[in-house]
Amino acid sequence: MFHESQFDVQQGGATASLWMADSLRRDVPARKRDWRFRLENWALNVDLVPDLGQNVGSLTWFRGFFTCFGLCAAALSLSPGFHPLPGAPARLMSDAQYDEVRSQMITPLALGADSGRRMGSTDAVEPLRETPERPQIELSAQIGSSDSLGRALSRAGVSGDDIATINALVGGDIAAGVRPGTPLDIILGRRTSRDRPRPLDRLAFRARLDLGLELNRVGGALQVKRTAIRVDSTPLRIQGVVGDSIYRSARAAGAPPKAIQAFLRVIAQQVDLGSIGAGDRYDIVTGYRRAATGDVEVGELLYAGLRRLRGKAIDMLKWTSGDHSEWYEASGVGERRGVLSAPVAGHISSGFGIRRHPILGYTRMHAGVDFAARYGSPIYAVTDGVVSFAGRHGGHGNYVRLEHGGGIATGYAHMSRIAAMPGEHVRRGQVIGYVGSTGLSTGPHLHYEMYRGGQTINPLSVTFTSTAQLAGHDLIAFRARLAELKGLPAGLQERRAKLAAAASVAVGQ
Repeated sequence: MFHESQFDVQQGGATASLWMADSLRRDVPARKRDWRFRLENWALNVDLVPDLGQNVGSLTWFRGFFTCFGLCAAALSLSPGFHPLPGAPARLMSDAQYDEVRSQMITPLALGADSGRRMGSTDAVEPLRETPERPQIELSAQIGSSDSLGRALSRAGVSGDDIATINALVGGDIAAGVRPGTPLDIILGRRTSRDRPRPLDRLAFRARLDLGLELNRVGGALQVKRTAIRVDSTPLRIQGVVGDSIYRSARAAGAPPKAIQAFLRVIAQQVDLGSIGAGDRYDIVTGYRRAATGDVEVGELLYAGLRRLRGKAIDMLKWTSGDHSEWYEASGVGERRGVLSAPVAGHISSGFGIRRHPILGYTRMHAGVDFAARYGSPIYAVTDGVVSFAGRHGGHGNYVRLEHGGGIATGYAHMSRIAAMPGEHVRRGQVIGYVGSTGLSTGPHLHYEMYRGGQTINPLSVTFTSTAQLAGHDLIAFRARLAELKGLPAGLQERRAKLAAAASVAVGQ
């Protein structure tokens, strides 16, 4: 048991316990109670570092304050000051010596290649009056979208005279233009003076799938070398069984995406794509050209067939009769649909008739049908026609109007971009613009109108078709072509084996 007299607690400051001091006195013999004991006893009873945030104004607080003030004053008195330290001059050598030494220093990269990257020159080095040029420059360029060979060569640094010579030599080989993405291998030679462009020493590129061109400068003049490339033009046939998705099944079988999309558009005119299920068999024949070098070109869809577990089989062949290429059934009956089900991939968000305008705020006639679609979705011409207007048209924003004959016309409004020109003849399904929100519009959509005799009518109320029947020699040729395509082997194995045998002699002849 401890008594209260064993502790000494002072109000306003934390002090050491006297009980601890008494305990030390009892434990230490009397002969050791000298100045050391008294110093330890004083350290136990005196707080040298009190908290200056407590008991402000007390003796303990003032003792801590003066202690802190004294320490700060001592630190300031012992500080070396802010005057620069004396040292040697910044440079004790000549400029030439300093430059030679500086090249071996570790210096900041602010000086670039002038320091730390090379040895400094000595008096044995004489500066050149002019920098020598490379004897040749090898470049790789590419034909861009909506580009021409001349513009691509001009960007690469080929002179205008050389471009004119190239066009004169190979103009007949590239009359149809060079396909975008075609690589150009260019070598520019030594120029006679710095104010003259470099001459073209060599140019090599692929003019067509079956033709390679190489131009070389011989005796100061360009000469062309044409290399014929063997190409197999046998159409490609892909067959398979529909699984979870007809598109995925056809892609897994090796059908090109372009051919599958065309196949689905043709089949959709005959049956509902949603009714095609697992187990149905598809048959696709498309134009296909494969060169001996391995390059390929996918052409248009030629045949679309579908064998269903339940329902009528479909055989559709694309056939040109007169000035039009249309799809015909195996019996020789063709169908030309005058109006598509929708000019854009989307759903109807507002119909034809009286409604309250979402922007103007009052009720008025809505002289068309709105299709909600994603921004930038392609807009298709619903049938063949001529572009009578393409441009800005008041509240319609970017607007295109097509004349289809017989007093029928269609209009397409609020486009983000127009892809047709006034006076242009467009075909059914051709892209004429892209969905946007120009003009009086609250969001991206297509406002589709139809006119009869200049008056707007409900586009959904008009459906008309015209059919054609092949006969005579056309029907005989049609059936022969159909039998030829259906007799093609499926897959690419036979084609690849045939081209592999000819690849060694196809190029360079």
